[in-house]
Amino acid sequence: MKKTYKIEVDCASCATKMEDAAKKTEGVKDATINFVMQKMSVEFEDGVDVNAVMKQVLKNCKKVESDCEIEI
Repeated sequence: MKKTYKIEVDCASCATKMEDAAKKTEGVKDATINFVMQKMSVEFEDGVDVNAVMKQVLKNCKKVESDCEIEI
C-alpha cells in the first residue's frame, strides 16, 4: 500500500534527512519526499497498521528535524 501525506519542512537538506529516517522505520518499504510540493509518499509493508507506522515515522523524523510536521 502506498499513501501520500502533506508535510511541512523548511529546507531540502532536512527533507533528505527526514526521508532517510522514514525509510529506516519498521513497516516502511520505501519513502520519498518532494520538498517543492511539500509531500511525502510512503509505501508500507504488507499487513502493517498504517496509522501506527506513520506515528513512528513522525517520531523518527522529529529526531532529525524537530519542527517538521506530517499531516497523518
